[in-house]
Amino acid sequence: MSPGEQQFVNAMGDTLATWNLPRATGRVYGYLLLRGDASSSERLRADLSLSSGAVSTAIRELVSWGLARTLPQPGSRRLLVEAAGGFEQLLAASHERIRTFIRTLQAAEQLTGDAHATRRLHEVMDLFRTYVEAGEEVLRGRGRA
Repeated sequence: MSPGEQQFVNAMGDTLATWNLPRATGRVYGYLLLRGDASSSERLRADLSLSSGAVSTAIRELVSWGLARTLPQPGSRRLLVEAAGGFEQLLAASHERIRTFIRTLQAAEQLTGDAHATRRLHEVMDLFRTYVEAGEEVLRGRGRA
């Protein structure tokens, strides 16, 4: 990989790590995004210097998030993997996590001790509701919501 490609792949690893995914998963996704063709597990291991377990876990996670798809090879048990668009699935998963967060905040409303705490709690909920609504608008604009 070129230095620019390495930088991008590592940045994707760091970015997806902030979503509580293994850094290797982000690196594999970044690598797949840069490729025009599907890659084998062996190629991913070699090009990214990852263990078999890390590559296998990364592929499973990316497929479960809708960020990659596996392609069976006729007459073989081997699978190739390629990046999927994934933006819609990633945003939808983010929205679901935030909705859970909002429900947790709502459950705390009765626990607030004064008007200031209640107001702050509502401001946080409003911020995250606005974020989800904006994201849903983006998805509708793409014909996916």
